[in-house]
Amino acid sequence: QVQLVESGGGLVQPGGSLRLSCAASGFSFSMYDMNWYRQAPGKERELVASITSAYGGTNYKDSVKGRFTISRDNIKKTVYLQMNSLKPDDTAVYYCAAVRGGVMYWGQGTQVTVSS
Repeated sequence: QVQLVESGGGLVQPGGSLRLSCAASGFSFSMYDMNWYRQAPGKERELVASITSAYGGTNYKDSVKGRFTISRDNIKKTVYLQMNSLKPDDTAVYYCAAVRGGVMYWGQGTQVTVSS
């Protein structure tokens, strides 16, 4: 059974940091590209960061470049999103997703709230 379980969300003040984790099971994690998405209330889900399966190449949404870092541990079957210098606009539910060809698996999401 495929599972993606996110953790690490919470309430943080502006300028603070959080590290999200997404633990995978039930599929060949190392063969999948891994993405982090987010969805704020009333807005569409958007791609925040991605990391490839083969060489660990990364890409980021412009608004998070220099603040967020995506990484993966293929032994632990986990993908991370280190988020620094958080802003209120980063408030959203964050989802991890595994992608390979036409197959996509989603986690259940974790809430990140940036507020003073």
